[in-house]
Amino acid sequence: MIEEGSKRGKAMVEKRQLFMEMRAQNFDVIRLSTYRTACKLRFVQKRCNLHLVDVWNMIEAFRDNGLNTLDHNAEINVSRLETILSSIYYQLNKRLPTTHQINVEQSIGLLLNFMVATYDSESHGKLTVFSMKAMLATMCGGKIVDKLRYIFSQISDSSGVMVFAKFDQFLREVLKLPTAVFEGPSFGYTEHSVRTCFPQQKIMLNTFLDVLMADPPPQCLVWLPLMHRLANVENVFHPVECSYCRSESMMGFRYRCQQCHGYQLCQSCFWRGHANGPHSNQHQMKEHSSWKSPAKKLSHAISKSLGCVPIGEPPHPVFPEQAERPQELTHTVQPKPVANNMNDTMLMSSGAPTPTKSVLESPSRLDEEHRLIARYAARLAAEAGNSTQQCPPTDLSFNFDANKQQRQLIAELENKNREILQEIQRLRLEHEQASQPTPEKAQQNPTLLTELRLLRHRKDELERRMSALQESRRELMVQLEGLMRLLKDEEQKQASQSGGSPHSSPSHGAGCSMPMPIRSTSAGSTPTHTPQDCLAGVGGDVLEAFAQGVPRNLRNDLLVAADSITNTMSSLVKELHSVDDGGDEEETNMRNGGDRGTVRVHKH
Repeated sequence: MIEEGSKRGKAMVEKRQLFMEMRAQNFDVIRLSTYRTACKLRFVQKRCNLHLVDVWNMIEAFRDNGLNTLDHNAEINVSRLETILSSIYYQLNKRLPTTHQINVEQSIGLLLNFMVATYDSESHGKLTVFSMKAMLATMCGGKIVDKLRYIFSQISDSSGVMVFAKFDQFLREVLKLPTAVFEGPSFGYTEHSVRTCFPQQKIMLNTFLDVLMADPPPQCLVWLPLMHRLANVENVFHPVECSYCRSESMMGFRYRCQQCHGYQLCQSCFWRGHANGPHSNQHQMKEHSSWKSPAKKLSHAISKSLGCVPIGEPPHPVFPEQAERPQELTHTVQPKPVANNMNDTMLMSSGAPTPTKSVLESPSRLDEEHRLIARYAARLAAEAGNSTQQCPPTDLSFNFDANKQQRQLIAELENKNREILQEIQRLRLEHEQASQPTPEKAQQNPTLLTELRLLRHRKDELERRMSALQESRRELMVQLEGLMRLLKDEEQKQASQSGGSPHSSPSHGAGCSMPMPIRSTSAGSTPTHTPQDCLAGVGGDVLEAFAQGVPRNLRNDLLVAADSITNTMSSLVKELHSVDDGGDEEETNMRNGGDRGTVRVHKH
């Protein structure tokens, strides 16, 4: 008794585990019941790992477990249901990589308890085959159009017409899912649900898909396409700021107000009814499931205006209403026979079965079928070519005209495509130019402005110092030139007076024979100053050469003074060049067309 009580307690805990985890997600704060229901069912789908099982794999599992041979109203017990779920999840783990394996036992327990709580509320321990098929086909992964086509194959007759009684049974079973997640008041089953979906009498496959995939779909099933849209936008990124929570990016849906300019909300704020400023919850909002840059929007608008993009795309491909006739495959290799079922076979054409073969095969059999179809298409093409050669001349001319029109249409489309590509390239170049950094942006940085100001100040100081040194050098060169003339005259005078008075003083004669050019005196005037006055302003080796009372080799002294001046100027020029090059390089990176001061020094 104690063991039985512990088992029951454990079963109750496992039964409530999924619902407790769902309540912890706090989905009830979502204001709209449609989004609230879709989020809850999406959570159950992911928590049970049903989103990893494609609808084709689910149908294959139905066949492998013999459900195609059972009537829709047949009942199966919980132990067999557990066996079916085990085969589904173990086959899933075989398809998944080793790094993405799932916990099979946990997934089986969660899904089994959810199905029992949903479809066995009276605790009979049994479920019908149709309820299990409807639930698993609705909650598994895959495209909604494939799920609806399979469901139509279960509720239609052999001629491809929907049976209203079976559709009513499907609504009874599928609308138990919102009820199981506590959304029964909004999406529970009513007796008028069938007529609100299909008021007409004869419903074929395309009409069935048009109604259930319309925008908006029937009110009782509005949560079904929304659950699939949620799965598609979970990882979609929008680089836009939310107008309420100020989040700089959005994940999932994005909602734009149709009345308030530039007002956009993330899905969390919109679902919870948040609003600020002039925006109100009564305003109409447009739901966006993707992000397009302004350049993409412009290129799409141009393509649309040129007629290269269809304005209204159908929500699903159009399928033949009637089942196609069996193909003649006597000259092809036949595949291995498989068991077909009139209920579980969903045709690609109308959902009704054919007596030849089924479309829902394993991947290996699908590849084999594709090869057969390709072989048969090649045979039909060869037969069409032979029949074309036997056509009368009138048919040939008609085909030639048709081909000519097709070629003209292709040429026009190619021209439009070329124009679109050129426009896209132009927009891309403009976008790249707009995204490149400009000097105005650099000027907004205070650090760069400070460095630029210091470099300009340093450069102005160096330019002033360079100007002063150039002036000093010019004066020194003029003084050296005058001293060289003075030395030359002195040597000539010594040579001419070599036979004269030996007591004449060369220094005195040199000091009074020729004025200095920097004094601005005429060449014939007689100076009234001494040689030391003539050397005023000259220092270093030049002053030493003429300030001594003892005659020296004046030529060597002047050469030494000239070399000293030249070395000093060379070192200064090198320093100026190094600083000026660095400053110009920094200004080239930061300044926007400013004047570049360049100091050019010519070495004499």
